[in-house]
Amino acid sequence: MSAGGSGAVLKRERVRDYILELIESLSPGDAIASERSLCTDLGVSRPTLRAAVDELVAAGLLVRQHGRGMFVAPEKITQELVSDQRSMALPRASGAWSSRLLEFTTIAAGARVGRKLHLSPAADVVYAARLRLVDGVPMAIEHLHIRADLVPALTARELEAGDLYDHLRDGHGIQVSEAVQTIEPTVVSQAEAKLLGVPHLSPALLFERLTSDTGGRPVEYVHSVYRGDRYRIVSRLTLGPAATRESTTAAGHLPGIPPGAFAHQDSVALTTQGDIQPAR
Repeated sequence: MSAGGSGAVLKRERVRDYILELIESLSPGDAIASERSLCTDLGVSRPTLRAAVDELVAAGLLVRQHGRGMFVAPEKITQELVSDQRSMALPRASGAWSSRLLEFTTIAAGARVGRKLHLSPAADVVYAARLRLVDGVPMAIEHLHIRADLVPALTARELEAGDLYDHLRDGHGIQVSEAVQTIEPTVVSQAEAKLLGVPHLSPALLFERLTSDTGGRPVEYVHSVYRGDRYRIVSRLTLGPAATRESTTAAGHLPGIPPGAFAHQDSVALTTQGDIQPAR
């Protein structure tokens, strides 16, 4: 598995990670470097940098102030949804899901991804960008970072066909166990809009997930953008004693989570618009 050339998707990803690292090292209200300075430091064009900054402004992580520059946004209020009973149903998204690989290479983890995966910034990770389609229609863009030392023989085909977590288990001896995932509203950048076939600044859902194996070792960090016009979030919480319900874990895809993964776990459920299936 050799490193490939840096394509447009990978370049935007590295710029995004660099600015996120700056944000995470500062406090709310702190200024960040100017666009001109960042372009020089990163060796990228102004449009490439501005696209990444626009994405982070739309996500509420940066604030632009006319004539003053860019600043770290105030902290977000976080609400964790928890069920005391393992009885949440997971409605499935309908349609035939497939993947088209946009980028596939081996790169240095960098400070931010390395920290998430408990790796040195110089350690190798497998980076892949995938366009996810339903019945041939673009629905999401996924950016995957997987520890390269765990998957030295991972192939492009495994990222395009079948369930990735099945491939990790059967082909690489990695049994994923749990994940921490966040979901936030955002809008699509121009590049994302082109890939997804939607207007620029269309609403979207941003998923970030850190997946661990049965030994608690971080395996994969993913962030994904799902079309906001096709998804809504449904949470089913147990507030008291409930009757026993049959599992609704038929084969299918949970947006933000690869098909088949964590089917037994309590979770926030997401479905295609108009396709909510109540628990039975």
